[in-house]
Amino acid sequence: MQRVLTQRVARLFAVRIKLSPSVGAAANMSTLLVNRPQYSCLRELGLSEDNDGVYNGSWGGQGQVVTSYCPANNEPIARVRQATMAEYEETVQKAQDAWKVWADVPAPKRGEVVRQIGDALRGKIKALGSLVSLEMGKIYVEGVGEVQEYVDVCDYAVGLSRMIGGPILPSERPGHALIEQWNPVGLVGIITAFNFPVAVYGWNNAIALICGNVCLWKGAPTTPLTSVAVTRIVAEVLERNHLPGAICSMTCGGADIGTAMAKDERVGLLSFTGSTQVGKQVAMMVQERFVFEDADLNLVVPSAVFASVGTAGQRCTTTRRLMLHESVHDDVVERIAKAYKQIRIGDPWERNTLYGPLHTKQAVQQYLAAIEQVKQQGGTLVCGGKIMDRPGNYVEPTIITGLPHDAPIVHTETFVPILYVLKFKTEDEAFAWNNEVKQGLSSSIFTKDMGRVFRWLGPKGSDCGIVNVNIPTSGAEIGGAFGGEKHTGGGRESGSDSWKQYMRRSTCTINYSKDLPLAQGIKFE
Repeated sequence: MQRVLTQRVARLFAVRIKLSPSVGAAANMSTLLVNRPQYSCLRELGLSEDNDGVYNGSWGGQGQVVTSYCPANNEPIARVRQATMAEYEETVQKAQDAWKVWADVPAPKRGEVVRQIGDALRGKIKALGSLVSLEMGKIYVEGVGEVQEYVDVCDYAVGLSRMIGGPILPSERPGHALIEQWNPVGLVGIITAFNFPVAVYGWNNAIALICGNVCLWKGAPTTPLTSVAVTRIVAEVLERNHLPGAICSMTCGGADIGTAMAKDERVGLLSFTGSTQVGKQVAMMVQERFVFEDADLNLVVPSAVFASVGTAGQRCTTTRRLMLHESVHDDVVERIAKAYKQIRIGDPWERNTLYGPLHTKQAVQQYLAAIEQVKQQGGTLVCGGKIMDRPGNYVEPTIITGLPHDAPIVHTETFVPILYVLKFKTEDEAFAWNNEVKQGLSSSIFTKDMGRVFRWLGPKGSDCGIVNVNIPTSGAEIGGAFGGEKHTGGGRESGSDSWKQYMRRSTCTINYSKDLPLAQGIKFE
């Protein structure tokens, strides 16, 4: 999995969808979950048996019809009509026209519209969180929490809308003013993945809007209903404010739409959360956690369990490698294995469930393939390693020991709930193992040694974009900039000064005097 925020990204990515050969053939009305009373939240969100997958001020969709399936039972939920390339072209043109209107709206008033979007999401948070749980497979509380992240970043963006701007700098020439002016880049493309089908769009959308940009969103092909439902909520806010709906456009689709967005020079900025399917074209990231001999193990164990099995191991910041000092290795492994056995596995909609299914059947096969590689490379299964005997895409959360730090499978992102536990002797060794991989999103250490803390945060410490101490690798706050280094991208989203990536900077010199002093002391007589 890779998250990139860049001016131009031209990558190909594969998708996993089930195409309906004809409307009603693969999933007829009587079998769709959208028609069952217990899933009334879907109707509350405006969803039906067949849903338009294009929005640019009006709804449409003339492309292939895809059926969205529930990973907890592999039953069909509803269908979505994807965009054609002609509809993509039309949507980009409408978005460009909408930008001419939106860019003229003062930033604080743009913030007011974003505030209303946040309030609208609050009003639908339970229904939308239930949809995320149903379609993606994460547990209900995580689904609601993901929508809450979008709400929170809307609140953040409202305040930011009155603060963005550049400094007035001292000019070396008398009678001159030197200022920085920040202007929107125009059209921001947002391509999101299945694991966070609401939050990642929200991080980008709210900040991009207050900066004066318009957005074009392509969600994951396996979570199209979530994309449609979110867009309906946002579209209603724009309509109430008499603004062009194309300010927040959406085109559901597969690799053709994503590739078009990546290559489209009219897209001033592309936020791209990529697929693990094409490893050489979309670099993937591996998260790290270190536990030193002086660590508080009462913090370590719940943190490691939460970060390794949360969302069934499908978070961008899921812990993949757990590096334990040799003096605490056996104790921590025993405690974590015991905790794994107590994890409540079940239907994501059940409020007590802590661990749900993988998103697709293909992910289950990736899990099995990884387990086989573990065995071939000499790893030991502490627990897990098998498919669970129940409907849906359930696998056992797995702990692996005995592999060397540079084993190929340890450096491979499988995006499934497999935790590789490594044993180290020294701080230098641990830090080196952290930085030896090509990826670098999130990392954390557990220690009471303040010297080690600042070495970890310093130039010879972790080279990740997120560097934590005594907390899990997952669960980043919206107020900080979110993103990684090396093959993980280098771009940033959400908080801190990430807003600058959604704007272009101009350095402006204004002569308000009657003289013309030139740079470098040049004089024309």
